[in-house]
Amino acid sequence: MMGEIREAAVSGTFYPGNPDVLRADIAGYLSKVPPGKAAGEVVGLIAPHAGYMYSGQTAAYGYKALAGSRYDTVIILAPSHRSFFVGAAVQHEGAYRTPLGLVPIDEGLARALMGAGDMVHGDSRVHQGEHAVEVQLPFLQSMLPAFKIVPLIMGDGQDPESSLRLSALIHEAIREREGRYLIVGSTDLSHYYPYELAKEIDKVAVDLLERFDLDGMTRELATGKYEACGAGAMIAAMAVCAKLGARESKVLHYANSGDVTGDMSGVVGYVSCVFYRGK
Repeated sequence: MMGEIREAAVSGTFYPGNPDVLRADIAGYLSKVPPGKAAGEVVGLIAPHAGYMYSGQTAAYGYKALAGSRYDTVIILAPSHRSFFVGAAVQHEGAYRTPLGLVPIDEGLARALMGAGDMVHGDSRVHQGEHAVEVQLPFLQSMLPAFKIVPLIMGDGQDPESSLRLSALIHEAIREREGRYLIVGSTDLSHYYPYELAKEIDKVAVDLLERFDLDGMTRELATGKYEACGAGAMIAAMAVCAKLGARESKVLHYANSGDVTGDMSGVVGYVSCVFYRGK
């Protein structure tokens, strides 16, 4: 019997609530992504988490790179926008619902993370209303056959040290289990700077992603040279991918809200990047 169902919270606002419209919108975004495959096996990706009208096209670049792939479990790392807490909160049983159906939780892996110290705790309340995990799911449902998820929402521990510690816990838990895993880091970049300044700030993060420079990503976050609301999720995802053997990355798309709305006065940045093992 399935446990607690986390109902869709931003269906009808961040993305269409009608499943047929949602499928059509996602298909439209994917159709605009030029053909081409990553030069190896995709281990993880960075994806934005704004409303689809703003960041859906950027997200589509990363998710289209999953075409033809299979994963047993997708581990989604995301920041909290609504709750303040220590460590990372996981929904450890049941499923997430979207208009495209239920996505079950990998309860075994979630409980393994909860048992690996005091950093990850089970708290489904944190997941209620939070959009940063949810908006990834319809894209995943559109691109992958059956899969489970481990949704991890990071609280105040998004500093590099905490993010790297979380990545080590995830890797240790995965190492003890069979299966194919995909790591998703959910983040937007700078918020509400004028268009050209936002592009300048975001370029720091984009260049570091392109070089798969984890040390640089942690260093320049500390110096304030780039900003990201999910910086911890991005760093943790990169670190897990590196531990899983990814050695290369590719930034597939960058844009900001000004490119969509035409309002350049205060924009939000979005990036799509994949990490992969070489063939």
